Amino acid sequence: MNNSCLLTAERAIFDFRSLYQQYGYSRFKMSRFEQYDLYVRNKDFLVSDRMITFTDSNGTLLALKPDVTISIIKNTTGASGGVRKLYYNENVYRAGKGESSFKEITQTGLECIGEVDLYNICEVIMLAVKSLELISEKYILDISHVGLVSGLMRQAGIDESKYSDVLKCIREKNTSGLMALCDTDDQRDSLLVLTSVYGPMDKVLEDLHSLNLDDQAMQALDQLDSIYSALKACGLDKNVRIDFSVVNDMNYYNGIVFQGFIKGIPSGVLSGGQYDRLMRNMGKDTGAIGFAVYLDELEALGGDDDPYDVDIVLLYDETDDVTALLAAVEQLTSRGSRVLPRTAVPEKLRYRQLINIKDWRADNV
Repeated sequence: MNNSCLLTAERAIFDFRSLYQQYGYSRFKMSRFEQYDLYVRNKDFLVSDRMITFTDSNGTLLALKPDVTISIIKNTTGASGGVRKLYYNENVYRAGKGESSFKEITQTGLECIGEVDLYNICEVIMLAVKSLELISEKYILDISHVGLVSGLMRQAGIDESKYSDVLKCIREKNTSGLMALCDTDDQRDSLLVLTSVYGPMDKVLEDLHSLNLDDQAMQALDQLDSIYSALKACGLDKNVRIDFSVVNDMNYYNGIVFQGFIKGIPSGVLSGGQYDRLMRNMGKDTGAIGFAVYLDELEALGGDDDPYDVDIVLLYDETDDVTALLAAVEQLTSRGSRVLPRTAVPEKLRYRQLINIKDWRADNV
């Protein structure tokens, strides 16, 4: 990552921290590694099941953490009678899908764990939108609902043994593959909406209300209605879309799932959702929702377009008065300039202006 991208990521981390703290989220710190078995038991939840492992002095097999959420679940519980609101800035170590080499990936995000209610869900989605806005005004947040997807599959009479294949086709927007999994025209008509519907929340919600949905699917639709109303009231609905291709493994996720995109970055920079089922799989009888922002993806933005490393190189030598040199640096930086005092111009340094301290003092006395 080049220096300008590092500055972009560092600025984003600071802005995210300030945002999350405003809404009552506290910093959560964790170890760089966990017992390997923790991740093996939940490997289907991970982006990749390949991990960097090592054995400690007690003979325990450990892994550099490939995921933050699983570590947080292991090391925290929901607040009694409420929720625990956490944010983090951590590095994870993993290989991407189809990649052979491991990467150290910086991500920030938040988790809301405990008695999660509709307000908590709306707040987390609102903070996901605000996080994207901090990166760029050219963003899209795509939202889906596992309850609505599963409800339509159930209504269509799809055999549960086909669910994973159906979900794969939905994620890929593979209409022909999805239709091939259906046995009747009624099934095809019911599931076609999952690959064909996409757009602003108000328009898609209107279309969905015209469908004949069962009680479970209607509850999911009502929740989407509430989320849209909340976002609209906050003026945050403009760049939010409903897209059922944003769907995750139903063994882990339930309810709302979402993914964020920034113009100029080919892959998603934000991903989140409700994962009550993962909580139960890990022995925690409580709800949870959260998201992560993948800061390494900001490299594709290219950072700032400034071609210069510094604005001013201020040349001096051993005969120059240190007090006068410091005063010159203070005055120049107070004008917003980036100043590099040096006895010689560094090789390949890109600068706007070269000033000799003797000339500067003559002009400013």
